Amino acid sequence: MPHTTGVRKRKVAVLGASGTVGQRFISLLAGHPWFEISALTTSDAKAGKRYGDVTPWLLGEDMPPEVADMRVETTRGDLDAEICFSALPSEAAEEWEAALAKAGHHVFSNVKTHRMDDDVPLILAEVNPEHANALDVQRRNRGWTGSIVTNGNCSAITFTLAAAPLHLAFGIEQVVVTTLQALSGAGYPGVPSLDALDNVIPFIGEEEEKMEQETKKFLGSWDGTSFKDAEFPFSAHCNRVSVRDGHTVTVSAALRGRPGLREVTLAMRAFKGRPQQLGLPSAPKQPIVVRDEQDRPQPMRDRMAGNGMSVVVGRVREDPVLGLKFVVLGHNTIRGAAGASVLNAELLAAEGCLGA
Repeated sequence: MPHTTGVRKRKVAVLGASGTVGQRFISLLAGHPWFEISALTTSDAKAGKRYGDVTPWLLGEDMPPEVADMRVETTRGDLDAEICFSALPSEAAEEWEAALAKAGHHVFSNVKTHRMDDDVPLILAEVNPEHANALDVQRRNRGWTGSIVTNGNCSAITFTLAAAPLHLAFGIEQVVVTTLQALSGAGYPGVPSLDALDNVIPFIGEEEEKMEQETKKFLGSWDGTSFKDAEFPFSAHCNRVSVRDGHTVTVSAALRGRPGLREVTLAMRAFKGRPQQLGLPSAPKQPIVVRDEQDRPQPMRDRMAGNGMSVVVGRVREDPVLGLKFVVLGHNTIRGAAGASVLNAELLAAEGCLGA
């Protein structure tokens, strides 16, 4: 086991630093014991200006003063940073993420652009850390000294973290989920208020496809040369609801052997992964919190469990069609976005995957 207290401090850049996820990256990285923010990138029009002057700060806590005084830059290949956390818009991610990896940077992306690439690991730190072994193939095939690692779609992360111990212990045969996704998942300013208030929007572009595809990659395997998806039928209905933060997912699942509710809840409560073994700075002590109250989880009460890095499961009960049903909630911009990338970077730094 690596001695994580000896991990050296690395310079990091936040790409797309002025958006919702970029701001969340900054809030999680300010004062981080292993990472030091050395560069912030944003659009050409803002380059050279103080971050605090060009960024309307959207989070509840104040903007970190040391970041407010930094000058924003354009994204370029010679950024002064070993690690780049990407919250870029899709077109900019297409242009820059591979270029940065080729130039020797380690890119941890929250963007969909490379998630399903054949040699790019899609990592949920507690669930599939061994997928990082694909980086050897990625670097060899592409001639890179750097790398790209992605985290998943916010709803896919929330569901997968809760489902992983069930797939591991019993095996998932089939799943149907319905998501109730927060407005912040659409970025800022996001959904117009007259569309969101007093309403549920039963369509989010590409969301159902991403959730179905990415979950199977998360729960699949790496055989040394390629990723093999988990094989089970998975159907997702994705809805936007008038909640600020926190994605709720209702789940109906068939598990092999039809385990009882006690076995299911014990498996979830006992689940820990490599981040917990290593005591990584952003790792929650309990990645899955199971609540017994009949009316939990609720976004307003439960989204900050484990500093926003735990998912909260409730209403575990029998399903008359598939056997098991439950509700899971995750904070979409922390565990479902920036926090997942930061934890991935901590994991790979601790495991020696980013060089000495």
